[in-house]
Amino acid sequence: MSIKKILTAVCAALLTGSLLAANVVLNPNHPDHYTVVKGDTLWGIAARFLRDPWMWPEVWYVNPQVANPHLIYPGDKLNLVYVDGKPQIRREENGTVHLSPRVRTESLDNAIPTIPVDAIKQFLTRAIVVQKGELDKAPYVVESAGEHVITGAGDRVYVRGIQNRDHTLFDVYEPRGPYVDPDTNEVLGYEALYVGTGPIQHFGDPATMKLVATAREARVGDRLFPAEHSEVTTHFLPHAAPNGTAGHIISVVDGVSEIGQFNVVALDLGKRDGMEVGHVLRVFQRGDVVKDTVSGKHGDMVRLPDEEAGIVMVFKTFEKVSYGLVMTATNAIHVNDFVRTP
Repeated sequence: MSIKKILTAVCAALLTGSLLAANVVLNPNHPDHYTVVKGDTLWGIAARFLRDPWMWPEVWYVNPQVANPHLIYPGDKLNLVYVDGKPQIRREENGTVHLSPRVRTESLDNAIPTIPVDAIKQFLTRAIVVQKGELDKAPYVVESAGEHVITGAGDRVYVRGIQNRDHTLFDVYEPRGPYVDPDTNEVLGYEALYVGTGPIQHFGDPATMKLVATAREARVGDRLFPAEHSEVTTHFLPHAAPNGTAGHIISVVDGVSEIGQFNVVALDLGKRDGMEVGHVLRVFQRGDVVKDTVSGKHGDMVRLPDEEAGIVMVFKTFEKVSYGLVMTATNAIHVNDFVRTP
């Protein structure tokens, strides 16, 4: 979502009154004042003031006559005030909490991001979910040039299958397993994990490619897709997913067994399910099935309640799959745990 769209959405919501601060619960230990420092994130600041950080847009005072009113910068002083009994967070200007328009123009690059961008940077620009046919038809690495134990940035690889010579810069992806809906067994797509980027130095069969940047080792069988990177935004509008939204965590990047804060996860919810960038979902740890040893009934099994385990914010969507960042993890989170409307 572009900065312009985010600004429009926030302003429209506030001007129409669709955001009701009365529904906001403050953090019991909230400060009355806070000075923004470099390294802060909007989510982290919101957590200081609110029980539910994604409800920040409901209390952040936005003046549509001020340039970039929803963006916050290091050095800004924030104050918690009450208007008609409802909490608002306002930016202090020269020691005064201004309620009137004031023009302020600063670079978007200097504004603090919504979430830790380093955790998702490569996924914002290069994360893809593909169909099986796309992988099968894509050019592939057939061999590394030279006797390298590990092939990475600065090394060359030989590639077969490039038909269109109009593209000279390619991203390399490691094919991974399918994303599968655990309820229906529908194959939602295939994970393609970003490996690196580089130009084609010499076309032919095979062609020669030089890797100029890598995130992991390049291997034989890795697939190539033209590098077409879109505009990257670090500013999101967190908002609760629609009522009734329910799905699962179906994968975690790099396959760790337990998922924690700032891990990237794949969800079995996509655009077809109404998912949007910025949607927030609560994670529930699946309750274990245990034997009731007290009832005296043979084979009496009981499923324990699902337990709240954390919060995920969606930052990239595909047709049937979304990528989200675990913002908080109050319990261990695992693949196949549930995600639901917070």
